[in-house]
Amino acid sequence: MDLATIIEAVVKVLIVLGFVLMGVPLIVWMERKVLGHMQDRIGPERVGPFGLLQTIADGMKLFFKEDMLPAQADKVVFFLAPGLSIVTALVAATVVPWGDTVTLFGREIGLRITDVNIALLFLLGTTSMGVYGIVLGGWASNSKYPLLGGLRSSAQMISYELAQGISLVPIVMITGSLSLSQIGRAQESMWFVVPQFFAFVIFVICAVAETNRAPFDLAEAETELVAGFHTEFSSMKFALYFLSEYANMMVVAGVAITCFLGAWHGPGPIPGVLWFLIKLSLFLFFFIWLRATFPRLRYDQLMGFGWKVLLPASLLNMAVTAVVLVMKG
Repeated sequence: MDLATIIEAVVKVLIVLGFVLMGVPLIVWMERKVLGHMQDRIGPERVGPFGLLQTIADGMKLFFKEDMLPAQADKVVFFLAPGLSIVTALVAATVVPWGDTVTLFGREIGLRITDVNIALLFLLGTTSMGVYGIVLGGWASNSKYPLLGGLRSSAQMISYELAQGISLVPIVMITGSLSLSQIGRAQESMWFVVPQFFAFVIFVICAVAETNRAPFDLAEAETELVAGFHTEFSSMKFALYFLSEYANMMVVAGVAITCFLGAWHGPGPIPGVLWFLIKLSLFLFFFIWLRATFPRLRYDQLMGFGWKVLLPASLLNMAVTAVVLVMKG
């Protein structure tokens, strides 16, 4: 591996991880402002212009806040669990393409950290590891409520992962590839949301449940007496769980854009990277819109909808897609 390749890899890692980590405070600010307008409130406005520095102030507060440790907690797992959640989200972001290729200094550079031929499978496997961060966090606290919250959250995420993975199978069948870059290039003439709108709807619903967002935020349940699996966490360990949720939102939004919404393709002379960022912003706005609109489901409704509706629907869509492709020849 030559020096130029090493430098290129390092720059890509810094750009993607920096974008994800620095984008989280901006998303939190956007969520507060959008929810404020939707609910006839002002939202943050005092710290910095338009309240832009409010999330930075909150981050500093969490950093300097006293770090509490339950007396009977498993100290090693208690410290590792939040890190596992954020690491899995950041690793998953490494295979999401935000553009095709550009030529700089006579060198062709792919706009992604890595382009593995099983990127979609790698991404599903990596994001599923995030379940361990939640269940281990609840277990390591050695407290009844976090343990029950961790078990409830892990059951929710595992249930919706199955339907989410199956909803992506028709895309693989159409393109004949697990590479996210190849899937993105295949949508130059037509976005896959057109022939696979049913799969897109299933994926989006599962993505909301996977990221523990309202109305599927049973993993946190702010209106209950306790906060679920992260009840005993404070300071930066709590901040890591908070960070991983928003990082996962960006990852699943990137996957939805790449697999269904034309990836970096768009009309006009606008660069592909800018199109990707526009779609990402609209998708994140959709997440916030859902939170302001729908009440939280009961847990039995949540699990029943995943197993009795979304899973059969995704299997049916996969079967219909297979039949159509065979008939086309």
